[in-house]
Formats: sequence, structure tokens, C-alpha cells
Amino acid sequence: MSHIAFDRPIFVLAALLSPFVIVVGQRFFRDAFSLSLSLGPPGGESFTAPFRTSVLKRVSSLLEIAGLFVLILAASGPQFISNSIVYLDRGADILFVLDVSPSMAGLDIGGESRFNAARRLIKDFARERPADAIGLAALGNDAALLLPPTTDRNALLSRLDTLQIGEMGDGTALGMGISVAALHLRNSAAPRKALVLVTDGENNAGAIHPETAAAALAQADISLYVIAVGTTGEVPIDYVDPFSHIRRTGSFDSRFNPDALMKMTLAGNGIFIPAPSADAFTEAISRVQKTEITVIRSGVRGKRIPVHTTLIAVGILLCFGSMFLKKVLLGAFL
Repeated sequence: MSHIAFDRPIFVLAALLSPFVIVVGQRFFRDAFSLSLSLGPPGGESFTAPFRTSVLKRVSSLLEIAGLFVLILAASGPQFISNSIVYLDRGADILFVLDVSPSMAGLDIGGESRFNAARRLIKDFARERPADAIGLAALGNDAALLLPPTTDRNALLSRLDTLQIGEMGDGTALGMGISVAALHLRNSAAPRKALVLVTDGENNAGAIHPETAAAALAQADISLYVIAVGTTGEVPIDYVDPFSHIRRTGSFDSRFNPDALMKMTLAGNGIFIPAPSADAFTEAISRVQKTEITVIRSGVRGKRIPVHTTLIAVGILLCFGSMFLKKVLLGAFL
């Protein structure tokens, strides 16, 4: 939230009164110090300017009044003050591990693909927890950390937007995905550390068993949430392969082994949350939100940006503009 403040408010009142004082002074006192002289010969034709000077005179007066107003306003010490929230305690480190295998293109989450629904919900989650550092990893036939936990929301949103289905290959290496996340969370100094795995499949790739990887999370005191998204049976699919750039559409037989996912979750002392529908998926993310509670102190920091130098420059330019009209354009005729 931003607002304007003044070091010397009395000059603001003076600036507001200056146009009125100048106008009154010009009207009642200008004639007392002026002398009227004829520019033409006695009995001859009066002098006529080649253009209308009244408009230029009025513009010159307005520039003069505006310049004086701005200069007096600059003397008031104006400044913009922007207030921002500062978190005095460190929030949680939360790393989302998103399955990007082709099956995540299944269109069974309220007409939306599992992949797009997951990206949207992660974005919503991040916006609601500004003090927490949120990271992103992806898994397919392989796994990789895409963004370490950070409070830079623009970086997170940007990486989510560029993430593509099939980017990590066609398989589902759950153990690799969990291990990559555990590797980057185990040395974190955050008061709470959590890994949120979003997947629609069972482990069929990678050299690390999911239960082994999950057990490592428990040893490192990292909370584990496994969200099993999607339905079973024939599901329509639609996505563009990131390597061949060929659009793939049709349907596939959606299935995964909930018992295997449950065992993996138990090995990590985690929480298993099925999300077969759009509402259930939203509720699953909301459950993570409610469970991962951190108490964080915050304060407000004000940043002051003085603007008097800019006003002085503007005021001088206005006054010079008035002088230019008077001396250069009107000087030859008045």
C-alpha cells in the first residue's frame, strides 16, 4: 500500500494559495506599476501584431502560475511511501513433485487435464502462503529439480507455465522423484519441511524403489503427502509431445495401484489423499494447506522515495517556458 507524505505540510497550503494570490495581484496591482505608451505616430494607425497575443499571454501566465505552484510544492518535501509486509520468521519449505508423464493429460478433472488442474492448484497454494518457500520437481521416466524452494512467486509461476507433459519421458519414476526432492530438502533449516507428490500412476521406471525413497523422508523429518489424482477406466487424452511436436489424442486405460501408493506413503509416515474428481483434487490441496501450519511473525516496512527534485525540475521548466513566451515571442510586440 502506497501513499504520499510531506515533511513540511505548511508549504502545501502555500502552494494551493499561490495561484489565487497571483491572479488577485495581477488583477488589482498590475496597472499601478505599468505605463501605457502609443506605438504608432500621432493620428496614425495603431500598431497591430501579426497574430493574436492574448492567447500567448494567457498561456504564459498559466505556465508561470503552474511553475510557482510546483516549486512551492517541492519545498514541502513530498515523498511516496510504500508499505510492504516483512516476515520476521522463516516459513516452511514445501516442494511439489509433479508427475508429467503422458497419462497426466487425461481429461477427467472436470473437463480439465490432470496436469493443468495440478498446475492451477499449485499456483493457488503458493499465492495463499507468501511466507513459505515453495519449490518444484518433475518426474517421468526420470526426475529433476526444476526450482528449489523459493519465495519468488514469479519464478515459480513462470516455471509452471513452461512445464510440459512428457518433458521427462514416458515412464513414472516415483522413487526418483521423491529422492530428488529429499536430497534438496534434507539440509534445509526451515522449521517445517514437506514434500507433496502429485501422481496418477504407479512406479514403472527409475533405479530407486518408492518405499526406500519415502523412508528416507521420514528419517530426514520431511512430511510426505501423496495425492493420487484421476479416475480409473477409459479416459480421453489430448496433449502435444514436446519432442516430436505431434498432437496426440484418443483415450487410454487409466489405472494405478492404490495399495502400492499407500505402502509408499506409510513408509514415509505420510498422508495418502485420493483425488478422483475436481472437487476432491481441490480438497486434497486444501488439506495440505491446513495441515502444514507455521506460526510466522510479520511487520510492516515503509520505503520512502523523495520526489522533490523531480518537482523542482518541472517547476523550472514551466517558469522557463513562461519566460520564453514573454521574451522571445511576445517581446517584439509588447
